[in-house]
Amino acid sequence: MASLLHSRLPLSHNHSLSNSCQSFPCHLPGRSKRSTQRLLEERSYDSKRALICQSGIDEVTFTLPGSKEAKAELIGSLKLKLLSAVSGLNRGLAASEDDLKKADEAAKELESCAGAVDLAADLDKLQGRWKLIYSSAFSSRTLGGSRPGPPTGRLLPITLGQVFQRIDVLSKDFDNIVELELGAPWPFPPVEATATLAHKFELIGSSTIKIAFEKTTVKTTGNLSQLPPLEVPRIPDQFRPPSNTGSGEFEVTYIDSDTRVTRGDRGELRVFVIS
Repeated sequence: MASLLHSRLPLSHNHSLSNSCQSFPCHLPGRSKRSTQRLLEERSYDSKRALICQSGIDEVTFTLPGSKEAKAELIGSLKLKLLSAVSGLNRGLAASEDDLKKADEAAKELESCAGAVDLAADLDKLQGRWKLIYSSAFSSRTLGGSRPGPPTGRLLPITLGQVFQRIDVLSKDFDNIVELELGAPWPFPPVEATATLAHKFELIGSSTIKIAFEKTTVKTTGNLSQLPPLEVPRIPDQFRPPSNTGSGEFEVTYIDSDTRVTRGDRGELRVFVIS
């Protein structure tokens, strides 16, 4: 049976493939349909588990559940399910309680299927500029998520743009980059700006990232892009509230070449895609 895993078997053009792979409407070269089925039945095979078939005009590919190919297909399907669950939620700002639940359940399915993340073996997976497409913390309607932060909406005329994380595994730089639009009194146009919250990071264990805040830099864009960047003074530690220490931790629960899922130290679920 091992020789049949992901093997390619020629079929004559007048053979039809059934929707059910369990009936095996194809046969091995040099064997009749009946002898082919008898051969398969003699091998140890759990008839309760479906066989995955991928067919072409002249060949058919078999992949048994439990194989690497089948697991990769399942992970891809679960990743698509998660991305679909978080799409259209404005990065979580428009998420309802039902949306939060569906996203969390989809993430747990993906995490369970893919298994534990081991960044100690391949830290380079973190490298790059990642775009945030969902944060469960944004459902609190503040830019700080579950941490202190300015509210969105009518209290302050702040519109949240794209959010990125720029990670350099060599320098250990970890920058949160936030695009903002600040309202201005009429007749002045809104002010566009990019805030960069610079951190350093370290890997703890196999999948936990600890970040330490260093500084915040604000750079105007758009019509005011000619202005120099402004470094925002850091609040002295003695005046900093206990809930805002400037550092934090999160666990990377899933990562591949283009998608990353993390869970924060306050339970925040975040989904990123490479940009």
